[in-house]
Amino acid sequence: MSPRARMEYLETIYLRYKRASLKEKTLILNEFALNCGYHRKHAIRVLNNFKRFTKPKPKKRGKPSKYNKPGILVPLKKIWLAANLPCSKRLKAILPLWLKSYAQEFGGLPLDVVKALLRISAPTIDRLLKPVRAKYGHRGRATTKPGTLLRKQIPIKTDQWDETRPGFLEADTVAHCGGSLLGDFAYTIDFVDIATGWTEQRAVWGKGEVGVVKQVRDVEERLPFSLLGFDSDNGCEFLNYHLMRHFAQRDKPVQFTRSRPYHKDDNAHAEQKNWTHVRQWLGYHRLDKPRVVKLMNDLYTEEWRLYHNFFMPSVKLIEKKLVDGKHIKRYDTPKTPYQRLLESPYIEPTVKRSLKEQFETLNSFELRKAIDKKLKAIFDLCYPKKL
Repeated sequence: MSPRARMEYLETIYLRYKRASLKEKTLILNEFALNCGYHRKHAIRVLNNFKRFTKPKPKKRGKPSKYNKPGILVPLKKIWLAANLPCSKRLKAILPLWLKSYAQEFGGLPLDVVKALLRISAPTIDRLLKPVRAKYGHRGRATTKPGTLLRKQIPIKTDQWDETRPGFLEADTVAHCGGSLLGDFAYTIDFVDIATGWTEQRAVWGKGEVGVVKQVRDVEERLPFSLLGFDSDNGCEFLNYHLMRHFAQRDKPVQFTRSRPYHKDDNAHAEQKNWTHVRQWLGYHRLDKPRVVKLMNDLYTEEWRLYHNFFMPSVKLIEKKLVDGKHIKRYDTPKTPYQRLLESPYIEPTVKRSLKEQFETLNSFELRKAIDKKLKAIFDLCYPKKL
């Protein structure tokens, strides 16, 4: 009996089998298994799972999508993965910055594909990536111990900064302690410029004042602008005489402020980067080998800062108002810290020219490969494979 004949035979006896008594079902089942050559258990499954009426899928209305083509989907997905799975609005801003690197890495794209990728909208990106987002898809412990010694000398920040001007930094620490705060382990200090979103990260062993000040000095030397203000939480790694003297004893003192105790939102910029620039990459693993600090700083001072500051855009809140008891927020278009520096009137033309020349030499895909390689070395050190 052919498969088509079996299906027609199944359709004719299905309703009779469903309405029959137990004794009649036995006779029908025996006849069905004998005629079709089925095992008895398989025949039962076929009859129980058969759907007589299947509603046909409605045909999608409208003209077919111009973007749902392999030539567009392949580069879109590769850039999305290399950029660490950004949202569609940020990915739209990323595409013009990454297409040159994509051509260097994978070969040039046809002109119509390039125009389509530059013209594609954020909602269309969401629709195209929806099938693959599901494939790539806990909060940590707080380690801030209050430093009460200098609370009266270091004022609480009360929005007295000019947050449109580069140079005012927020700082916070991220503990790589895993599931326990016992013992020694590495910390990441996260520095964020409020005006441009320029970020710097440095690793330290423990929360000693000397190590923190050393990394603050290194960050200050590498910033493409002068440091004007420094705001931190109330942790003892920041509220100490070493850091206070570092900012106060100079020709142009840096304004040193702190957040209110138990108000994490006072350092909202740094808290947000703690997640996007540290936790999403290093996770909540325990990094408790002293040698890991050198590896982390080698990563942070080289490919890490270039990748995040030149190729990863973010949005800034420009308006927030209360409408019918609901807060309505409005954001600007996504831009990288590099782009915001070029637009800033406070940055010297020579610095802007130097940044442009540096940007022309960078390849985002090569930076991502180097980051993955160094991250693997970090995890191999802390979690060696057992032979």
